[in-house]
Amino acid sequence: MIRNDAKGWFTLGQASRTLGVTPNTLRRWADRGQISSFTTPGGHRRFLVSAVQALVPAGRTRRPPLGASADRMARAYRRARPLEHAHGHGGWLGAISDTERQVFRRRGTQLVSDLLAGLDADGDQASSLLARAEKHASDYGAMAARLGASLSDTVEGFLRFRKPFVDELAVLARRRHLDTREATALLVDAESTLDRLLVALMLGHASPETIA
Repeated sequence: MIRNDAKGWFTLGQASRTLGVTPNTLRRWADRGQISSFTTPGGHRRFLVSAVQALVPAGRTRRPPLGASADRMARAYRRARPLEHAHGHGGWLGAISDTERQVFRRRGTQLVSDLLAGLDADGDQASSLLARAEKHASDYGAMAARLGASLSDTVEGFLRFRKPFVDELAVLARRRHLDTREATALLVDAESTLDRLLVALMLGHASPETIA
């Protein structure tokens, strides 16, 4: 059981775990006035316990795990782009070797695995997993630059992955019977994280020599 302080306030970590959302999502809700909070002189958020508990669905203290996998997301991508997979790779991807394509595929699988796990985790574990996903995205951008892909080609590839990923999350949310608040928070977190990954990808492409 999560304990609150004597004055009836949760810390950011306590409130986010109770609601089953990431700390960043909870900060956004507070900034928009969607939940009562205040900031201590030391810069720490505090959330009114009664306000937090009012947002918890009956009988549930945390969003259920999605149970998604990188393989499931890969299948969703193939369903979204069947012609591309049927006719092989075009553009710069068509000019690289099978071994190099395997390296890209492995990097992408690692990125998706960490991203999915990060969305299901909270606290320090979520931060660690999402930081790893950012590193994979940066390395992916650097590898693309080294192999001759332009920045626009690299970003286009990321954006073509992004929509099927978000669409599949929405499908999973329905199958896991997430309520509207939970599903919305999940998709907001996913979009925010994907924005971070896109920035990491672009920075990696811009400085390929600095990426190990």
